[in-house]
Amino acid sequence: MTKNIAVIKGDGIGPEIVTEAMKVLDAVAKKYGHTFNYEQLLMGGASIDANGEPLTQETIDRCKASDAVLMGSIGGDTTTSPWYKLPPHLRPEAGLLGIRKALGLFANLRPCVLYPQLSGACPLKKEISDKGFDMLIMRELTGGLYFGEKKTEEVDGELVAVDTLIYSEHEIRRIAVKAFEVAMKRRKKVTSVDKANVMESSRLWRKVVEEVAKDYPEVTLEHMLVDNSAMQLVKDPAQFDVMVTENMFGDILSDEASMITGSIGMLASASMNETKFGLYEPSGGSAPDIAGQNKANPIATILSAAMMLRYSFDMQEEADAVENAVSKVLEAGIRTGDIMSEGMTCVTCSEMGDRIAALI
Repeated sequence: MTKNIAVIKGDGIGPEIVTEAMKVLDAVAKKYGHTFNYEQLLMGGASIDANGEPLTQETIDRCKASDAVLMGSIGGDTTTSPWYKLPPHLRPEAGLLGIRKALGLFANLRPCVLYPQLSGACPLKKEISDKGFDMLIMRELTGGLYFGEKKTEEVDGELVAVDTLIYSEHEIRRIAVKAFEVAMKRRKKVTSVDKANVMESSRLWRKVVEEVAKDYPEVTLEHMLVDNSAMQLVKDPAQFDVMVTENMFGDILSDEASMITGSIGMLASASMNETKFGLYEPSGGSAPDIAGQNKANPIATILSAAMMLRYSFDMQEEADAVENAVSKVLEAGIRTGDIMSEGMTCVTCSEMGDRIAALI
């Protein structure tokens, strides 16, 4: 099978970690008889330096013409980089927001996995962390409170601020469909998170999710209020498979979930539109303090590439191979600096990529 992948290495550690993900993808292609064609594009600070803007129409068009996008990290040091002396719409992160909008990426998928080999890095009690967990939080990315009408005005002599939370049926339905489709490729359980006891938008959310669930009889659906979800994430994270929720709830809960995995260097993510098209990137930042030093952890980017294989290309066996290779490397005690512990073997970014690729 031949797939065309748009590659945006980005800024900071981006070029290093994406290079390792491409190395692993090449190992997959060799083993399974695929061809992955890469087209390298600019965005963020690298695009500012070359083109005077963080995202060009050419990059958007080339991404649209690809089968998926693999991206590194965007941005730099906000206190020293000249990029942050520019107007907000010309700064690196404006490119990230722009490409999400241009590609219609409404569904953010963030797997939160605690590998048994890293249970000691989890801040939860040992009896909880020893069980490990493997969940995926799906956040609606383009609607809700963050995108509704906003205003601040004076009423009866005092300032009043208003943020409007709006969701339509089609916005809820498409994220629910995506959640159930993903659950079918996992353990077939969906937890829909809302605040239906007090919020009208959540009552509509729950109604539409229940309608979608009827089309997926193999998937178990449960509803959970957002406050209870926040508690359950630290009490018993192993109970969750796919968690789907609206924009603000997802923003908060996914950050909470990322903390209990032990290291942000392990966190993959994907943003998808209504087709199988997606943009795949690590959850961490550009880490300009270690850029170019071969110290970065490429595992999050490699696991993002595995998500691309699974969700955009329907290559389930190949995705499993990448994830299993990561697990085997960790089992062998191989660590980058951010996840290093006593008795383990510390390796560079490129060495970690080599080890994982060799196990495909």
